[in-house]
Amino acid sequence: MSQVRVLVGTKKGAFILTSDGTRSRWKVDGPHFGGWEIYHVKGSPADPSRLYASQSTSWFGQMIQRSDDGGKSWAPVGNTFTYDGIAGTHQWYDGTPHPWEFKRVWHLEPSRTDPDTVYAGAEDAALFKTSDGGKSWSELSGLRKHGSGPRWQPGAGGMCLHTILLDPVDEKRIFIAISAAGCFRSDDGGGSWKPINRGLRSEFMPDPTAEVGHCVHRIALHPSRPQVLFMQKHWDVMRSDDAGDSWREVSGNLPSDFGFPIDVHAHEPETVYVVPILSDSQHFPPDGRLRVYRTRTGGGEWEALTKGLPQRNCFVNVLRDAMAVDSLDSCGVYFGTTGGQVYCSADSGDTWKAIVRDLPPVYSVEVQTLP
Repeated sequence: MSQVRVLVGTKKGAFILTSDGTRSRWKVDGPHFGGWEIYHVKGSPADPSRLYASQSTSWFGQMIQRSDDGGKSWAPVGNTFTYDGIAGTHQWYDGTPHPWEFKRVWHLEPSRTDPDTVYAGAEDAALFKTSDGGKSWSELSGLRKHGSGPRWQPGAGGMCLHTILLDPVDEKRIFIAISAAGCFRSDDGGGSWKPINRGLRSEFMPDPTAEVGHCVHRIALHPSRPQVLFMQKHWDVMRSDDAGDSWREVSGNLPSDFGFPIDVHAHEPETVYVVPILSDSQHFPPDGRLRVYRTRTGGGEWEALTKGLPQRNCFVNVLRDAMAVDSLDSCGVYFGTTGGQVYCSADSGDTWKAIVRDLPPVYSVEVQTLP
């Protein structure tokens, strides 16, 4: 029977949750790196024993940790993230220029085919790559060299490159999202980049339909249709059917179209999940009811999934990297909250169960399906 490994990054360490294919009983291992902020933990699709973690504190700085035995042991492998000699500035909240400065790694995206190759999304917005298992990192500086760079500005959480999607069909195609700059696509392995924000509208910007400056919270795709992208934006849930060249709104009947995570069912490319919260100033569920919303039609028509989730006095949030799916026949859906709960649905969202409670605030959730 298959096994499931859930990798959880939190404000005070990493946790590894494991179960068999029934996903009914769980073993909790952790904390790893207790007391450290773990922004993201992710496993290599090419080697299930290889894990990477982004470990950070304001006191000791940034470190990448690596495990070669599924999380039983870890070793630091590299912390050299140097911007590639690009002078200049980006835009700050009030429009004044601000020098580029490395702060932390928000997201790690291992290659689908090589366990030693990993991409890292950083704050201030930059994309790094390692080809030696994390020992050394080089910036893919074509992104910041794009002429729009001086107009990028931080979102409320910082100017973070938080999403990296590797096209499963075209190995040279990469999608990234930056808060608050928008989405970009590379068709040459990260050498050059194109903004892909046509159709987005952001009322807080002087030009609501500008080429860049949109606060994108998360993008997702299904491996069988990498040209179809789904987006949770700072207001609005969006869809693209042409690899990001154009977008249209699919918020439909959601109670709020503000939120952070978005993900796609493992076997149904038109089934998408979001977790709405009340607003950009009130980061908790509408009416204090924790509800995941699912569409089976690629957007527009959404249904509330509530069975097993708290429906009174619930004021947690679900952050952008804190939702994931497994690849079992009955697709499992997982998410973690700022209240320290990790929920699992073993039936595609119909029913939910808290598989662990009282963790530190959850930053990220990733899932590995193991033989």
